[in-house]
Amino acid sequence: MADAITRFFEDLDRRGFEPLLEKASGTVRFDLSEGARTTHWLLAIEQGRLRVDQEDREADTIIGTNPLLFEQIVTGREDGIAAMLRGDLTVSGDRRLLVQVERIFPSPPGSRGPQRVGAREAS
Repeated sequence: MADAITRFFEDLDRRGFEPLLEKASGTVRFDLSEGARTTHWLLAIEQGRLRVDQEDREADTIIGTNPLLFEQIVTGREDGIAAMLRGDLTVSGDRRLLVQVERIFPSPPGSRGPQRVGAREAS
């Protein structure tokens, strides 16, 4: 589970630039909580330039969930917006940034509609 999450964030950091986020700027912290333990991933975006750190610091948007659900999101088996609407994923801060960042996650299998160009699966 943690391997898919780590690979997802390492891939983002290696990309350095993501065209799908070229109009986005801000910071998103992902808080992945399991029991008393929380792992933090900080994604900094500046007009598509990406930097990833494992830090617990202030961010424009904070997304919280459990590692199992997040692993399903980064591998395309679950949709993050649907998880938020169900209450399985929490968001605080700038929700517009969430909508922009959602573009970098792979689409769930069998989903219909526009495909996310450039989305990579972290399997």
